[in-house]
Order: sequence, then C-alpha cells, then structure tokens
Amino acid sequence: MEGKADLDILAGTEIFRSLPREALEDIWAGGFRKQLPKGSTLFFQDDAVSALYVVVVGRLRVSQSTAEGAQVILRYLGPGELAGYAVLSGGESYPGTVSAVEDSYLLGWSSDSIHALMGRYPQIALNSVSVLGRRYQETQLRLRQLSTEKVERRIAHTLLRLVEQAGRRTPAGIEIAFPLSRQDLAEMAGTTLHTVSRTLSTWEKLGVVVSGRRRIMVCQPEELAEIAESD
Repeated sequence: MEGKADLDILAGTEIFRSLPREALEDIWAGGFRKQLPKGSTLFFQDDAVSALYVVVVGRLRVSQSTAEGAQVILRYLGPGELAGYAVLSGGESYPGTVSAVEDSYLLGWSSDSIHALMGRYPQIALNSVSVLGRRYQETQLRLRQLSTEKVERRIAHTLLRLVEQAGRRTPAGIEIAFPLSRQDLAEMAGTTLHTVSRTLSTWEKLGVVVSGRRRIMVCQPEELAEIAESD
C-alpha cells in the first residue's frame, strides 16, 4: 500500500508526469525514503548539491538568508512538490534552506541517479526544462511584486498563493492547512511583522480573514482577490 501511494504521488509530480507506470516503478525503486521530523532541516543554504526530493507527506519551508542576515521565506512545499531544484539546473550548491514545518516523509534520488534516469527516460529531462522555466517566471513575478506593489497588495497576493497551495475548505472559509505565523507571512511578503499585524487586523474587522495563533483562514477569497488587484 505504501508503494502504491508513493507511485500515485510520483505520477502527479512535475518532472515525472506523462511517464508510464512501469517507468514510475523503476524511478521509485531507484530512490530512497527519508523521514524529516517537524523542525528539522533537509539541507542548508550553500550546502553542496547532493539529491532531489519529492514530498510525499507533510510540509516543507524554503527560505533564504540575505547578505545582511535577514531571512526571507520563498515558498512552502506540500505533497507532490520538489525540493532541491539545483540538481536539475546543474548547480553546485543549494540556493536556500529547506526545513520541515510538519512531520514529513520524502522520496529522494542522488544527483547521479536523477541524471541516469534522464538518460533512460528523456521525458524527465523535458519536464525538468518546463519546471525550471515555471520557477523562473514565478521568481520574476515575485520580484516585480516586491518592487512595484504596495504592501497591502503583496500580503493579499501571498495569502492567495498559500490558499492555492494549501487551502482547506471549511464552513467558515478556506483555512491555510499548516502552521503560519504573522512573522512567516511578513517574510514571504517582504514587509514587517507590525505591518502584517495591522493589515490582518483591518481585514478581520471587514470579515475578509480570521487569524489566530499560527493559523489564518480566508473567509472572503473574492474580496481578498480584489484587494490584490486594486490600485
């Protein structure tokens, strides 16, 4: 049953899409399992590139430290998403730190294994080009938002991305289904804790969101989308 669940995850993972079941079984057999308890680190920024991972269960956080020592949260990764993209681009070191925000279970492949799989299944190499292209576009969009948008729009866009990635619908709204502090949100939106707290308090009074201890629920996603696109 565990193997079947792993194969189902691999079938929906970006770099393994459109591959036949036999190929997925071969890919799975060539990988290794890794348990990552909550709070532990998969790899640190500037560590030598060694492996690519797929999240099977749990949630990971990707962050970077600036030259001034500030931490910026880039994204969160859930089941079916990849950690360690530098393997695909031929990088020598990981550009960010990846840590677990929940107890997580991963599948991994060494750099040599991934490159061998690309030779055996060219579709993986083609998918990898698409993956890297999408990540580049996402990065450019984030940079444009950080440099041109007012902070309220940036916070709204960040929450909408998290809703899309990890939203869980409830009778009261869409809950972001993992612990998320206001400081985390501030780091993702490129602003301060004070600004995030003030903005969320205003939105709570309007009924757009509800936030508690490390929990945020979007009650009116349409209103939040309007804020994100407003001038």
